[in-house]
Amino acid sequence: METSPSSEEHHDNSWSVNLEQPRHEGDRERIVEEAISAVERTAAGNHVNVVTHGECGHPEEYLLDALERALDGIEVEYVDRCGCGGHVTRVHV
Repeated sequence: METSPSSEEHHDNSWSVNLEQPRHEGDRERIVEEAISAVERTAAGNHVNVVTHGECGHPEEYLLDALERALDGIEVEYVDRCGCGGHVTRVHV
């Protein structure tokens, strides 16, 4: 799986992961995998904003439940649609 350097680091603060790059367009499975990986690398007490590609549709259709099934002790909330057409989902760890 191809990832960006910032998504490979452990984060002891709140941060955002960009999952709206060309490789994410139409690839819900990749988005779910990379979102789970981002949450796993986020320290407890922080959150990660998961920014998803607009071409994949609303995150309620494929991402929110997948995150909650895969990860214990998180709180997932849809934030808003970005000006670029993507979506922002905040995951509290």
